[in-house]
This record gives sequence, structure tokens and C-alpha cells, in this order.
Amino acid sequence: MNPPSTSFTLLDERKHRVLILKMGYSETLDPDISGVVSLGDILRTTVILHAFPPERYEVTWLVDQKGVDLLKGNQYIHRILTVNTFTSFHLMSDWFDVVVNFEKDPGICAMVDKISAWRRYGFRFDHVTHEAHAYDNSDQALSMSKSMSFKREQSKSWSTMLYEMIGHPYKNEPYILGYQPKSQEIYDIGLNHQVGGKFPIKRWPDPNWQQLHDTLEGEYSLSWQQGMDNIESYIDWINSCRLLITNDSLGLHIALALGKKVIALFGPTKANEVDEHSSLIKLLPDVNWTCMPCLGTSCHNPAGLCMDHISQDRVIEAVKKQLSSHTETPYV
Repeated sequence: MNPPSTSFTLLDERKHRVLILKMGYSETLDPDISGVVSLGDILRTTVILHAFPPERYEVTWLVDQKGVDLLKGNQYIHRILTVNTFTSFHLMSDWFDVVVNFEKDPGICAMVDKISAWRRYGFRFDHVTHEAHAYDNSDQALSMSKSMSFKREQSKSWSTMLYEMIGHPYKNEPYILGYQPKSQEIYDIGLNHQVGGKFPIKRWPDPNWQQLHDTLEGEYSLSWQQGMDNIESYIDWINSCRLLITNDSLGLHIALALGKKVIALFGPTKANEVDEHSSLIKLLPDVNWTCMPCLGTSCHNPAGLCMDHISQDRVIEAVKKQLSSHTETPYV
């Protein structure tokens, strides 16, 4: 019998050993390698764990300490390693059947190339340019991270690209959270209004959030964003909300992993990088600016921020759609 198409063919009966490197230092499909940990990128990468079911694979995941709470308890991960001074020596003394490197930092790529493995996917070190280079199947991903114009032209979702990097078709597999929330739904709507410091222009303006709150307050039970100092508390808060209204941020991906209804606000980032879900409505600015999505960390448009052009009325219309019916059709 052939194994499921979402997993690799095994050569023998033992569990095969897999190493995944996603510390969160560089977003897989973006050029940034600043070292600022992206928790959203770590969570989005968990989608590939479906290709390595635990009954046939032992997965080791290397992650920054800040990302551990997103992964611990994940039944698809056999071992979590955190980055420290001696991690590279540890890994170079080990061996794996499969190594998947989603980090583009040249130093990480050079270290990964020295780890014993039968098969490799993702990014490697180029000894001529001293930069990250692509293994088979990852050329398009690397091109997207190097050229914003090329990235803007692509229509594939982030999950689709990750699966292509490991040579497998994507079949709408979901993210996999390790932590299982303990909270119950107590709010109709959660207002996930904050964003990380790396991409501040993704944020819908504060006055808009406050006006939305004041307009909905009499009809729905509302909660402002909570738990930002602790990832488990944050997950518990999102789980306590029937519907999450959110910028393009970590909260969006946690809500999708939890199966929540979501209204996501996009402007400078690509809405089509997030897969369509029956529970998800995407809203984009009501302007036809050629700079969108700019994929930038700051705005240089003299006309102002595109996020200013997502109207209150459209958000309220989406809220009523999400909370008044059991089946929704996503739209952008």
C-alpha cells in the first residue's frame, strides 16, 4: 500500500528523523533577516508538520526561545531545541534523514550544510556568494524573498509555497497549535488591534478601532486585545472570542488555527498569502493605489496610509455577516 500523499515515502519500518529549522529570525518568503523573532512565521510553518505524521517520523524543531510556547505540546514534534551557543555543535554531531531549513541567514545556512542528512530542503549556503541559496523546489521561494516586485505578482498562499519547498502538494492542511486553550467563549467580538514593531503600517488606525468599539458596544459583548505578555494567555483570550477582528498579525493565524470566525484587515501585506477559509472574511482598502501591497515597513505615499481606507461601514457589515449566519462565503 502506498503511503498517504502528504508524507514522504519511507525506506524501512523505523521512524525517520526530521530536523526543521524555523527559529523565526527571517520570514521565509520575505527579505528581512533582522533577527527579530516572528512568532507568526513560526506558527504558519507548523502547517508542514502534516507531511511528517508522528507515527512514522520523529521531528526535531530548532526555534528561538521566544517561540517555544507556540510549539510545546505539539504532538507532531518529538523534540524542541532552542538556540544557544552550543546548539550548532549539538546538531553537527547528530544525523537526520531529512533536514528542512526555512531560515535564510547565511550563518545558519552554513551550519545546516554541515549537519549529516540524506535529504535537504529549503535554503543552503552558497560558497561563492556567501549568501543563502535554494535547494531543489525552493528557487521560487528564494526569488520571492529577494524581489518585492516578483513577490507582489505571486498569487500562491504561504502554505502552498511551504509545501512546494518540500516537494509536496498542499491540500488545505491547517496550522497546528501545541497549546490547547482552557478558556470558554465569553465575548462576541475580540478587537485584536495591535501589531508587532517590525511592520507598524499594518495597523488599522487607533481612532478607527475606538469608533468601531463605540458603535458595536451596545449590540455585542466586546473585548480589547489581552494576553500580550504571555502567549498562552493570548491564545486563551482569542479562544474566548466568538469572532476576532484583526490586523494581519499573529492573532490572525492563531484564530484560524483555533477555527474562529475572523475578519482580517489587509493593506500593505498580501491578503492572498492567507488561505481562504469559510470562517474568514478579508477586507482590503477601498482605493486602487498601484503601491498596494507595498510589503514595506514604512509608508512613502504622500496620500497617506492605505489602512485609513478600510471603512467602518464595511467592517460592521462583515461583523453582521459573521455573527448572523452559520455559513459564510469569504470575500476580499
